Amino acid sequence: MIECKNISKIYRNGMVETIALKKATFTIKDGEFVAIVGPSGSGKSTLMHILGALDAPTSGEYLLDGQDISKFSDDELADIRRNKIGFVFQSFNLLPRATVIRNVMLPLVYSGVPVQEREIRAKKSLQNAGLDESRFYHLSNQLSGGQMQRVAIARALVNNPTLILADEPTGNLDSKTGEIVLETFRNLNKQGKTIVLITHERYIAEQAERIISIKDGEIIEDTINGKINSLSKIVKQIKE
Repeated sequence: MIECKNISKIYRNGMVETIALKKATFTIKDGEFVAIVGPSGSGKSTLMHILGALDAPTSGEYLLDGQDISKFSDDELADIRRNKIGFVFQSFNLLPRATVIRNVMLPLVYSGVPVQEREIRAKKSLQNAGLDESRFYHLSNQLSGGQMQRVAIARALVNNPTLILADEPTGNLDSKTGEIVLETFRNLNKQGKTIVLITHERYIAEQAERIISIKDGEIIEDTINGKINSLSKIVKQIKE
């Protein structure tokens, strides 16, 4: 699904250059559950923005489903974000005075889904995210943090994307609620969804099957079930 080849990102402000990513190279297959972990300022959020077609690399190639999306127009990139990728953020980004069901239906409005189908799909998505049906018509600001994050997950799922990008999805939650949200991601992965989870917490990353560690813009380790990824070894040898 995802193939990154020597992805670098440099931000320029006048004469000052900030290197956010340095030749990141890795692949993610369909159906994987991958965590990208690193401290603040390591480049992980920059990498997520590139994977989500929200930003473009300064150099290198990013292929999504075999296509180099750096050559796509703004409209084509918007279509990818709308139909192929579901985003889940730490801050939930829900409309506080709208009901749960309306929050989840919103992406369907932009996708041109007929009115009669929107509520059906939104309810199914909320069920998949594990939210109790008694909450569907509550205002989003009447929910707990964990419930709001489930609504955000449901909204990310409603267009049936193949890839879910979650940026610090447990950051605003207590540990018990965070575990419930992580279990939701694990269940979605079992259903065939590709999950990429961004976090600065190692114990959160360890919930995934594979961990890509990043520091100072460079990928320093790539492990699958605790073992070094063979491809990661090859890339490291080439760099050396």
